Amino acid sequence: MELRVLRYFLTVAREGSITGAADFLHLTQPTLSRQLKVLEQELGKKLFIRSSHSIVLTEEGMFLRKRAEEIVEMVDKLEAEFSSMEETISGDVYIGGGETDAMRQIARVVKDLQLRYPSIRYHLYSGNEDDVTDRLDKGLLDFGILIQPADLSKYNYINIPAKDVWGVVMRKDSSLASKDTIQSMDLLTVPLICSRQALKQTFSKNEFADWFGEDFDKLNIVTTYNLAYNAAIMVDEGIGYAVVLDKIVNTSSDSNLCFRPLEPRLESGLNIVWKKHQVFSAAADLFLKEIQVKFSNL
Repeated sequence: MELRVLRYFLTVAREGSITGAADFLHLTQPTLSRQLKVLEQELGKKLFIRSSHSIVLTEEGMFLRKRAEEIVEMVDKLEAEFSSMEETISGDVYIGGGETDAMRQIARVVKDLQLRYPSIRYHLYSGNEDDVTDRLDKGLLDFGILIQPADLSKYNYINIPAKDVWGVVMRKDSSLASKDTIQSMDLLTVPLICSRQALKQTFSKNEFADWFGEDFDKLNIVTTYNLAYNAAIMVDEGIGYAVVLDKIVNTSSDSNLCFRPLEPRLESGLNIVWKKHQVFSAAADLFLKEIQVKFSNL
């Protein structure tokens, strides 16, 4: 199986037709069709359902698309790392993490490095803990930012000098908006929109459940989310109250929403992690050294 053919396959999957993909790749349609036929023969599976005007991926085709995207992304990353092995440090740093205001700490490190090494590029990937660690384990990310509690046993890590504060986002015209803080009893009678991170059991520990106490199972959780932006839309449309981290959702004077912290206060620490025995590119190694210096001084 050739990488070139995998790129052809991904182009066809993206364009949705042999004609469109052939035009994009500057190939003739018979040449492209022949390459795809060879790929199907190599795998022993039918990858496309063809019609007169378009193609649709089979279940096997969808599986190959996911794996091919990972392979091509890994190869592109590897080529970029080798091209960065020059006297002038350049290249790419791949960082994944959830929505957190602690990203400002990372941004400040990037800003300082950018002034000295303008040829380094930074690529941010947003996702929950499972998304980030999956890409980290596959080598698609250099670093991950994880909200505690998280399983750190497979990784080296540094504590980020910041804390995320949990609270509730609600409409400004809601019944709880007049309160300065939100207590557990306030949440028993309202529909809740909860982060899957907040509900996740890690090492038999769930900070939100521990904070809430024995009535945790009585909560009326109507929606779960992994992106606070989408949760905020649900709140704005009157679906419920969202349990979120502070400074993620727009609660400015122009917004219909407001944030109230939990009482007692619930905070989560953060770690920046990387695989043990990781071999970094010159750019990623420079970034690691910079955060080690900056964060140890804070």
